[in-house]
Amino acid sequence: MKIGFIGLGKMGREIALKIHEAGLELAVFNRTKSATDEFQKLGCKAANSVEELARWADVIITMLSNDKAVESVILGDDASKGVFGERKPGQLHISMSTISVRLSKQLQELHKEAKQHYVSACVVGRPEAAAEKKLWVIAAGAPDQITACGTIFDAIGQGTFVMGEKPHLANVAKLANNFLIASFIESTSEVLSFVEKSELDKGKFVELISAALLRSPIFDNYAKRILDGKFRPSESGFGMQLALKDLNLVLEAAEAIETPFPIASLIHDRFLSGIARGYAEFDWTATALVSRADAGLPVDF
Repeated sequence: MKIGFIGLGKMGREIALKIHEAGLELAVFNRTKSATDEFQKLGCKAANSVEELARWADVIITMLSNDKAVESVILGDDASKGVFGERKPGQLHISMSTISVRLSKQLQELHKEAKQHYVSACVVGRPEAAAEKKLWVIAAGAPDQITACGTIFDAIGQGTFVMGEKPHLANVAKLANNFLIASFIESTSEVLSFVEKSELDKGKFVELISAALLRSPIFDNYAKRILDGKFRPSESGFGMQLALKDLNLVLEAAEAIETPFPIASLIHDRFLSGIARGYAEFDWTATALVSRADAGLPVDF
């Protein structure tokens, strides 16, 4: 199985490294060419274009930041004709990007027309989790193709949840997951501002609810990040700009099925407020800074 990997950002790099470490044949492509250097040193092929990668690979994996980036490499743009320009029958595309439900449905139809296979396989976890092979894979697609992906999924994560045969269902699950995390971050940010302004020690309060209410790695990780003030871009795996993108996708998907999502709208505006304050590249827990400012607390992180 020849695997072509597109997108070597923070998450993509770690996933691609795990695929290589599993002994799978790997070629990589990234628009910023220097990102492929370490993979060449490891013996992987570095493609000069997505078209070159598509001609070589049996499986294409995309891990890109948004719909526009995925559309560009798969469908092409002014600079290229994209992966689809090669129209290689039988090729499998595994989309690991957090993209819209709309685009996932479109990709499913396009791949079907091209006699290709398509599996959506979103991942849950931060880049540091990917480095430790602790991601969770949320997959959907034809059962035989999910089975064919098993070696790849086992190489990058600690477990796989299959959402069904329609690939876009994995995107629905990933967006719903990210919304719950965003809701948790917002609630934690608000309550810790309330606790601090009430002159209660925030650390002691977090210890209390960790033990008595919310024993969860997600709570532990994000609450600690808020307590420690680890918001800066250099410390971040998932910025507020990306979080806003995901909230927009949640709202778009909900509107398409006429489902009100009032809390999502509220959290969307909280992220927008943070971005307007200059926190676009800060970790998405920087909503805590918005909450502190609203409460009249100092913002000195």
